[in-house]
Amino acid sequence: MQSIYAMQQNQSNDLDQELKFLTQSTAEMQHLYLLITALFTQLYTLANEQNQLMQKKYTATAEEKAFLRKLTSNLLLKSIAENTTLQETIETTKMNLWDINGEYVKIIYKRIIESDTYQQYSATKDSSFEEDKKFIIRIYEEIIAPDEKIYDYISDYNLTWSDDYPVINTFIIRLLNGLEPNSKESYLNPPLYKNADLKEFMTDLFKKTALNDSNFGQYIIDKPSKWDVERIAIIDQILLKMAICEFVKFPSIPIKVTINEYLEIAKEYSTDKSATFINGILNQVLLELQEKNQIKKIGRGLQ
Repeated sequence: MQSIYAMQQNQSNDLDQELKFLTQSTAEMQHLYLLITALFTQLYTLANEQNQLMQKKYTATAEEKAFLRKLTSNLLLKSIAENTTLQETIETTKMNLWDINGEYVKIIYKRIIESDTYQQYSATKDSSFEEDKKFIIRIYEEIIAPDEKIYDYISDYNLTWSDDYPVINTFIIRLLNGLEPNSKESYLNPPLYKNADLKEFMTDLFKKTALNDSNFGQYIIDKPSKWDVERIAIIDQILLKMAICEFVKFPSIPIKVTINEYLEIAKEYSTDKSATFINGILNQVLLELQEKNQIKKIGRGLQ
């Protein structure tokens, strides 16, 4: 989606160059994910350092010591910091940039400690893995992801990351939600592509959508709607064209899977009303394509 958007914005017709950019930007997204997980690790390290200093203070009260100790006992944060596979990948890719930019870690740590969310969390002596997970996700959503200094740093370091950041934020939250105490180490260190088929699908979808842009766009223009095509958000247009491409160019993908997938993407990355709008247009396009016998799905239950 982002690569097609960039291609249209740049008014580029060089498909080979755009495919190269797609492959490169996908790799850069993985690096951004590693950078954010490295931030979790550095936060855990800083929390331990601050906790040790607090425990050595003779004037510190038991409450003050317990207050800082709580973050160091967070099971999810600990599982990230002690994940050998993940830490080795961060080291190999040189994505622990926070070592030389520690001021960002200190800013985030201070905001966490001073937050109402942490005040509530630290008030409980013991917490389960699930409770620790909910706390970290909430901190990520409320403090880390929206932090302007982190965003500016990331954008300055890599221009493409400014567009990738919302995608990675959503990915991280979903990943953390699915993390369990018995999850394998590899869960937090997902491969760039699950398999060769996925990489092939990504490039095929990009090429076929780009090459059929005008053709797929006509289906959208022809649909009766109170929306003028000029008023349809560019992202919505791209999502519609990609979905239409899956309808007619990918016989092994079930229709329902395509529709549900693009509705979810619309909810995440477009306007509030986009999912409803896209659903309506896709159903109209689907009927037209079926009437013209232009959808050929292979296998039972794919129609």
